[in-house]
Amino acid sequence: MHLLAIESSCDETAAAVVERVSDEARPWVLRSNVVASQTAIHREWGGVVPELASRQHVRDIPGVVREAMAQAAIGWPQVDALAVTQGPGLVGSLLVGIAFAKSAAWALGRPLFAVHHLAGHIESLWLEHGRLALPAVVLVVSGGHTNLYLVARDGEYQLLGRTRDDAAGEAYDKVAKLLGLGYPGGPVIDRLAAEGDPLAIRWPGTRLTNRDRNAPERDGRFDFSFSGLKTAVLRHVRLRQEALGTARLPDHEVRDIAASFQRRVVETLTDRLFLAARWTGARSIGIAGGVSANRQLREAAQARGAALEVPVYVPRLALSTDNAAMIAAAGLRQFERGRLAPADLNASASLALV
Repeated sequence: MHLLAIESSCDETAAAVVERVSDEARPWVLRSNVVASQTAIHREWGGVVPELASRQHVRDIPGVVREAMAQAAIGWPQVDALAVTQGPGLVGSLLVGIAFAKSAAWALGRPLFAVHHLAGHIESLWLEHGRLALPAVVLVVSGGHTNLYLVARDGEYQLLGRTRDDAAGEAYDKVAKLLGLGYPGGPVIDRLAAEGDPLAIRWPGTRLTNRDRNAPERDGRFDFSFSGLKTAVLRHVRLRQEALGTARLPDHEVRDIAASFQRRVVETLTDRLFLAARWTGARSIGIAGGVSANRQLREAAQARGAALEVPVYVPRLALSTDNAAMIAAAGLRQFERGRLAPADLNASASLALV
């Protein structure tokens, strides 16, 4: 069985083909994964411009789908099912992918499966590594989300914690902009951090002592907050600029700020992740999403997992950032459960993961 998936939730237009096979340990085989990135378009604006993103999706999606099918060596008759991201994301961008997928499914007479974007990130771990030992705790960390999930059974996700303000990736982008490093911020801060002193600046940690007013049913022990850290960096930079009388800090100071900022973010993420793993008795740990490509985060998580003898799984870099292969994996999970998308499927910018 071949499933064609489409992802267009933000600024990447992506299509992939995943084949479902009879191997119980690794039932999903990736046949193609094509991504057209819009980073160069949005870089001059310092972030994603929704209108530009949706227009570029319209331009890119036919060619991206053709290339994904060509790499998988299949034609339209060999497409047995389709999957598409329903949300969350930019509504205009989501609508482009949904309109294409619905039209193709109707023309072919094939089933269509609607996928939550974060479910795709979680399932990228199963696509990459095969079946994980359950229960598993998965950290989904990106520019828009920093969430912790318990996966007690395949395809079931229980929210354990989330950021109450900025996502980790968003904090990276804002600090990079503050330092004049451009967009996106994550890769450049990760690179500069390797050359700086991670102990140069002792940024304050975050203590959350109250329940989240937006979700009082959760005790909040696994929640995140990065706005305070971002503000601390802002104040430090402004003080140094005033002291030096220039808007541009010396390169060595920028490297030290990047290194110490990244150290605090990685410590915060791994502390909550492993606390959740101990609390739930997790037999495996996963990290997914764009920030999972961060070198220091991967190394720190792998080291802590090895010390505790709990396996830590991360996807390859191509499956870390937004892509359609993960949407195909989550679509196959929907197929296994018989959850067809309705005929009136629409985009949902703030879709909840249930």
